[in-house]
Amino acid sequence: MPHLTFANALPWWAVLLVAAAVSAVAWRAYAGNVVERPQRDVLIVLRLLTLAALVMFLMRPVRVSDEGSKDVVVPVLVDGSRSMTIEDADGQRRIDRARDLVTREILPSLQGQFQIEVLSFGDRVRETSPPDLAATDRQSDLSGALAAVRDRYRGRPIAGIILISDGGDTSRSPADTTVPPVYALGLGSRTVGRDREVSSVTAAEAVADDSRIDIAVSAVSHGTGTEPIALQLLENGRPLEVRRIAPAAEGVPVHTVFQVTPAGGSAVVYSVEVPAIVGELVPENNARSVLVQPPSRQHHVLFVEGAPGFEHSFLKRAWAADPGLDIDSIVRKGKDDQGTDTYYIQASQSRSGALAKGYPSRADDLFVYDAIVLANVEARQLTRQQQELTRDFVGTRGGGLLILGARTFVKPGLTDTPLEEVIPLQLVDRGDTDAVLRASSSRGMNHVGLTPAGQAHPVMQLGSTGAETQKRWDATPALASTVPLGGPRPGANVLAVSGAAGGVSRPLIAVQRYGEGRSLIFAGEGAWRWRMLLPSTDRSYDTFWRQALRWLALSALDPVAIRLPAAAMPADTVDVRILARDAAFAPQADVAVDVDVTTPEGRTESIRAEQPRQTDEDGAYVARYRAAGPGVYRFRATARRGATSIGSAASALLVGGSDPEMSDPRLNVQVLQRIALRSGGRLVTAGEAAALGSSLRAAVPSARLAVTHDLWHTGWSFAAILALLASEWILRRRWGLR
Repeated sequence: MPHLTFANALPWWAVLLVAAAVSAVAWRAYAGNVVERPQRDVLIVLRLLTLAALVMFLMRPVRVSDEGSKDVVVPVLVDGSRSMTIEDADGQRRIDRARDLVTREILPSLQGQFQIEVLSFGDRVRETSPPDLAATDRQSDLSGALAAVRDRYRGRPIAGIILISDGGDTSRSPADTTVPPVYALGLGSRTVGRDREVSSVTAAEAVADDSRIDIAVSAVSHGTGTEPIALQLLENGRPLEVRRIAPAAEGVPVHTVFQVTPAGGSAVVYSVEVPAIVGELVPENNARSVLVQPPSRQHHVLFVEGAPGFEHSFLKRAWAADPGLDIDSIVRKGKDDQGTDTYYIQASQSRSGALAKGYPSRADDLFVYDAIVLANVEARQLTRQQQELTRDFVGTRGGGLLILGARTFVKPGLTDTPLEEVIPLQLVDRGDTDAVLRASSSRGMNHVGLTPAGQAHPVMQLGSTGAETQKRWDATPALASTVPLGGPRPGANVLAVSGAAGGVSRPLIAVQRYGEGRSLIFAGEGAWRWRMLLPSTDRSYDTFWRQALRWLALSALDPVAIRLPAAAMPADTVDVRILARDAAFAPQADVAVDVDVTTPEGRTESIRAEQPRQTDEDGAYVARYRAAGPGVYRFRATARRGATSIGSAASALLVGGSDPEMSDPRLNVQVLQRIALRSGGRLVTAGEAAALGSSLRAAVPSARLAVTHDLWHTGWSFAAILALLASEWILRRRWGLR
């Protein structure tokens, strides 16, 4: 029978204390009033009832159903994703073994005691029958399945969920643990027979010289010992290169980096494949692809020189020869007769007008650039407003800032200015040497020494391999000097150090992210020696400075920008995120944003982006698109105010570049065990399937208690409180009280 209880029950002594306090408050409210005794007693009772009702509702009265065990539900949740077709479950396909367990052991042990419902999950949860169980879904959304089961039986008693799966989980979010107890039964083998897999393919940022891009590849082989793995690289389906790499031992991954130079103008798909071997368990995981986006345009750079310099001429020549960079320069020449600074300006016609008086003072003029270089620019050459604008250029606009030249740091330098926090290094050497600097060694006075972070950073890559990069840095001549600065700021990385007096290491090159943008500091003097004192065929100087500027400019988006997920699978709904801002990068909340989608077949569709109700980014619009099949989808977003376009952006997305469902085909016991333990259930073996009934029968009392009906937040509770308060107020007014 149903009975009443309290969700926030108090011990008996607390109930007595609360009752006494409520009575005292009610009596004290009218103890000193001049109304007659019967009227005063009525008002005290009304106040007492109101306070008592409030206390009772705060204790949350609930009605608990007391159904029999036959009304308690036991969902049997079976994985119906494609990985369940693998034949390693006692010589059977995993889905066939699951069907046998449900039909011959689980259902006979539970029927007549519970309400049993067999559900299949993969792309979604659906009701099925044991004979109809199939492994056809493209993914195994385990987190979504558990949440769907919880919602499906909300308000009904559940003794537990029987989960039959291989532990593969392609969910976008961690598995939900706020579910009834899960009894997880794993199918499959923890070891793999003969199988080779391309486990990852990633493309580095396109900052290398001549648009060279690193494609990092990892692969693993099982059941073949140390036999070499043949990795074939393809560009848009066209073979480029084959590398044969032998693993160090059975099951140890191999790694390699291919270097490619994609043609400009369109996105390029790079694929890595390994040939199938005889008796391979899962040939579906033998290939992966990655999409390399084309450069959208040249990067616009503002080069500001505090005074003409020898180094600056070398920098200009190096950057001017890079077709991906567009350089405007401002050179401070001196002062005129009125004491005003004069400048020599080299810039495109469209931007030269804003530079006529030197450094821009308006966001509209400065934010057209993607990166700024301050070379030997003293703080007094920029007004406070210009310094704050430069800080916003990095933090808000997402631009890059490069600072170099000893005169920039002549005391007080940029200390106590808005730019100080943007710089990766402390501007004052306090002697508290960073651990990275202590662990890094230089090759001598003013010579460059790479740190561990620098060895992996794209800015510092001078060769096609790590060894070649190190060799070329070791060959660079010594700098003229190094500015003594402090250690890195929190979050910054020191990429290179140089030797100083006493054998200590000083930070030479450091980078950091600041807000939406990036910054880089070069604390050396005389880097032109890398160009003049090396053979004419050595391009280390040009390569380094081009890569530094490209890396800084990469974070700078256009006012209208489009963001896509890193990858998607066929039938996924893709969130296309568009940022709409004006020339000063102020968010635009009153524009229409349309997105044109070109499918792999060449068909064009149009969708409207809307502003989400809740967003962590101003000026953000989202359009949702379902990618039906695999291939490259091209998106172009246009923002308009009325009939006037305020900007557009384009990007591409590779759908189906990998098959996460068939990645690592081994039984993932860890996932199943984590879900079971966190939900209050346990991991069971196939031999224990027939004995699950006893565990589930023990859970029936708690399942009944889980079915509660709140009585405290209904319309009747609100009406009762309102009636008591209204009655007291009416009687007070009638009897002459305020």
